[in-house]
Amino acid sequence: MAKALLGYVGGSDPRVLAEMRRLQQRVQDLESEIIRIQAENDALAAAARHPDSVLDSIDVRTAEPALT
Repeated sequence: MAKALLGYVGGSDPRVLAEMRRLQQRVQDLESEIIRIQAENDALAAAARHPDSVLDSIDVRTAEPALT
């Protein structure tokens, strides 16, 4: 499996090479998404540990009323 991911697939069939490049790009995209989601999760977890800081950041004088 690892050899297939690294490009040791028998021959230079352009379709196989194109598919391999597409899959490698998809893996890179997914890894970037994981990093972004982990950072977002860390920020949300930090906000959950300090709920008052989120409420303190709301300016009541300029806040709009909620729709009912």
